[in-house]
Amino acid sequence: MYGIVNKAIEELVTANFGEEKWIIIKKNSGIDVDFFISTEPYDDDITFKLAIAVSNEMKISLSDVLIAFGEWWILKTAKEKYGSLLAAGGKNLKDFLIYLPNFHTRIMLMYPKLTPPEFQLSNIEEKSICLHYFSKREGLQEFVRGLIQGLSKYFQVETVIELIETRDQGQNHEIFKITWE
Repeated sequence: MYGIVNKAIEELVTANFGEEKWIIIKKNSGIDVDFFISTEPYDDDITFKLAIAVSNEMKISLSDVLIAFGEWWILKTAKEKYGSLLAAGGKNLKDFLIYLPNFHTRIMLMYPKLTPPEFQLSNIEEKSICLHYFSKREGLQEFVRGLIQGLSKYFQVETVIELIETRDQGQNHEIFKITWE
């Protein structure tokens, strides 16, 4: 993952728990990187070690850490650093989700070494949609849930997000059913 992801984890921790807590988490993660450069790729293992260290230090589940990070990514990182790109994705949640399969194509112009996930849609209804998430990276479905929750807050719409299929159950990808009012 790119350094911007690891920097966002650092920002989430320092904004909510302080710089001292980040120093402890970084030390406990075993990561020997002084600072992350946003545009540089880093091994995925670094991101997972940071998330696990946050989970251990804060005594919350890894799932909750990934969900919180997904929300933070949308409401802080993406909104502040890629606001125009986020706004170009649609006027509402449904439009944005329909646009999502093309979103990473634009991101790859900024981050050419990106290995993005793939999103597909099915069962597109007036107030619901099924989002198919394909990724080489395993264990990030709760991060995706957090991204969807962050988008829901960004577009100010209440949603119910159900994980209806998962690789944990032997499938080859995750499917989220997203319903809104």
